[in-house]
Amino acid sequence: MKVKYLAAIATATLVTISFSTIPAIRNASQLLVSQTEVQANPCAAKNNPCAAKNNPCAAKKNPCAAKKNPCAAKNNPCAAKNNPCAAKNNPCAAKKNPCAAKKNPCAAKNNPCAAKKNPCAAKNNPCAAKKNPCAAKATKATVNPAIYTENGVALDGQDVVSYFTQNKPVSGNKKYSYKWKGANWQFSSAANRDLFAQNPEKYAPAYGGYCAKAASDGNLATTVPTAWEIRNGKLYLNYSADAQKEWLQDTPKKIVLANKNFPKILNNETLFR
Repeated sequence: MKVKYLAAIATATLVTISFSTIPAIRNASQLLVSQTEVQANPCAAKNNPCAAKNNPCAAKKNPCAAKKNPCAAKNNPCAAKNNPCAAKNNPCAAKKNPCAAKKNPCAAKNNPCAAKKNPCAAKNNPCAAKKNPCAAKATKATVNPAIYTENGVALDGQDVVSYFTQNKPVSGNKKYSYKWKGANWQFSSAANRDLFAQNPEKYAPAYGGYCAKAASDGNLATTVPTAWEIRNGKLYLNYSADAQKEWLQDTPKKIVLANKNFPKILNNETLFR
């Protein structure tokens, strides 16, 4: 498979119909389907009922948000500071106390934001984790895992942090392992492992460690640790040295294309190796 993929890359410089062009033609009808799927997708930004704009419990719309809550500390006419019958200033008997339990407009029974009445309480909130149709658990599994691994190990066992701290790949050690997104990440030291654990997104390679050049073409391919680049603080890996050279040509445009294609290409049944 690697020979076929390398041959396809080489052919791209000689023939008008290149490796990257074929998937574009092949996927033309798929693009229309994808657009339709996005429109129907209840979790697409516009349709997501729990997106900030649509979420009835978003801060601005939440009738029990701190600012609007009529029983919030600042607004509560019976809060300690406002209560004319507070212990120190009590000028009246219990019966006349305007803040007695029965008269208190913020007593549990009257409080419009009490747990039972609060429309945004966990039980009532239509966007609570369990009810949110767009919660992470609702995401369907893809054909290929989100992180490219060999025998469950990411980056062929290389220390991903070393790309940033030593400007080169360094072999990791099994005793300094960390599991993230279903993959085992190995590090050359406990310090690097801890750095990754604190902020995995900062160090993890783009596109789950799959080939960035292939992703820009709408394909899915494996990578080698030695074909890499850090751009704008993000690590990009590629299939081979030749793929790396192509990636470095008009990279910003390729990043836009790869971002658009990923993670949709995880459903590609063909993974070039």
